[in-house]
Amino acid sequence: MRRTTSTLAIAGFTAGAIVLSACSGTPGQSTGSGGTDGAPVKGGTVQVLQATDFSYLDPSRGWDGGVNSFYRLIYRQLITKAPADAANPNEMVPDLAESLGTPSADGLTWTYKLKDGIKFDTGAPITAQDVKFGITRSWDPEIGIGAPYLKQLVDAPADYQGPYRSGDLPTIETPDERTIVFRLKAPFPEFDAVLSMPTGTPFPVGTGGGDSFIKDVIASGPYDVKSFTPGSKIELVRNPNWDAATDTARKAYPDAWNFVIGVDRATIDERLIAGQGSDVNAVAATVQTATIARIQTPQLKERTVKEPSTCTTYLGLNTTKGPLADVKVRQAINYAVDKSAVLNATGGNQFATVSTTILPSSVTGHTQFDLYPSKDNAGDVEKAKQLLAEAGQANGFPLVLDVRSNPVAQRQAESIQQSLQKIGIEVKLNVIDVATYYETIATPAVQNDAAITGWCPDWASSASTFLPPLFDGRKITEKGNQNLSQINDPAINAAIDANIAETDLDKATKAWGELDKQVMELAPIVPLNVENRIYLPGSNVTGFHAPGGDVDYAILGLKDAGKA
Repeated sequence: MRRTTSTLAIAGFTAGAIVLSACSGTPGQSTGSGGTDGAPVKGGTVQVLQATDFSYLDPSRGWDGGVNSFYRLIYRQLITKAPADAANPNEMVPDLAESLGTPSADGLTWTYKLKDGIKFDTGAPITAQDVKFGITRSWDPEIGIGAPYLKQLVDAPADYQGPYRSGDLPTIETPDERTIVFRLKAPFPEFDAVLSMPTGTPFPVGTGGGDSFIKDVIASGPYDVKSFTPGSKIELVRNPNWDAATDTARKAYPDAWNFVIGVDRATIDERLIAGQGSDVNAVAATVQTATIARIQTPQLKERTVKEPSTCTTYLGLNTTKGPLADVKVRQAINYAVDKSAVLNATGGNQFATVSTTILPSSVTGHTQFDLYPSKDNAGDVEKAKQLLAEAGQANGFPLVLDVRSNPVAQRQAESIQQSLQKIGIEVKLNVIDVATYYETIATPAVQNDAAITGWCPDWASSASTFLPPLFDGRKITEKGNQNLSQINDPAINAAIDANIAETDLDKATKAWGELDKQVMELAPIVPLNVENRIYLPGSNVTGFHAPGGDVDYAILGLKDAGKA
């Protein structure tokens, strides 16, 4: 799993993570027609403006939302996420494979058959052996620092260290050039989603050792890297050996892509607003808070896209600390927090939506409920006081709240501080440097009473990587702990096991929504809000879709390929 900072400039406190989804809820829908009016045409060059470089070109190393969107242009996997304009963009669909995987009766073996006509940019065919080789690279202790799921699930020897050090991995079999078989440690019904991760990318057998994929790669997707200047630019051109007939997930409209790196966020917004020259063909990450007031003109509103994310920002309550060990105290805090005030501190309803559940509506499995209701989400002080009195804490108590040294995060913390003061809880803010914040709160020995953080998914087709990392009590660790509430409830743990083992994904979807409610009955966290992401694509850009907040470059294009 991963916990990363939010892409929203105003919500830098929000952490990232991973989730799967197969739900009763439907993916969040964008608002505004910006970037979607008109049909994309083939040709032209799209320009991507960004402040920071990608983590890695090597998919065994990289693992964050920004680079994952980039990877979709140059890499393919056996399975991938459906196009962002699909009826269900959370759905997993075949990519290099002819179909979704075929599991054995006991769920321990998954078999895939590769399509005909799939090739690397070199013109060499992509074989099952290449898929296996690319996947086993993630076991290398230096290279394999990306998504961990394949390493966790495939039944590899404990001392296996990837193909460069250990050679062949016998538990991934390739009986012929088009068939690949995975043997798992335990059944995992959502293994298709695991193979959609960047670590599922194939490479020709024997390539990619050491740092050879740091500046150049071997592409399997519709584009190839023409040039890469770290911290400055990446140029992509068409991969002549990509066959659109084999790829239903990528439209690949533009002829080329220019990623311009190291541009100040404020400058990016200025350029998108002005829309001059090649910037009519530009896209970028979300706009900054300060820019919102400037994009309210009719012309700019037409270009604006607002997408709900898959990330929940929440207040984690450390259940091992004094009064917080009492469920009634935690429930009182859930009643007391003025979520509307926290929303205002976040930037208002342009940037986020009040949340009463752990799972966002954009994650499959979401079921809407509110166990701690209040008028206008402003908090119910009297109900909170009643619960505190029942818990023997009528006079309140002191509480230390960890918060990032980020203006928005601190405003949120101050809002929570004011809410809890009304019920006698005196909150002291412990401001921690951004660079060390997540490491600190993920270390139980130094973690305080509460912390503002967040969680996002790697894939949103189920909640199997949303709820377990946060609430499985058996996964509490001395370092890198994601269960910040440190809750270890046998009923929750058992429900997690049952849901993960459920082979009927529709039943699992319903069960994850029920578990969300079961967890919230114990109130280990206070869900605060789900962030929205606001984009301003260039006036000549269309096909811009970002369900869950991740832009799908593979279906984006230009209205006029000759416009620059």
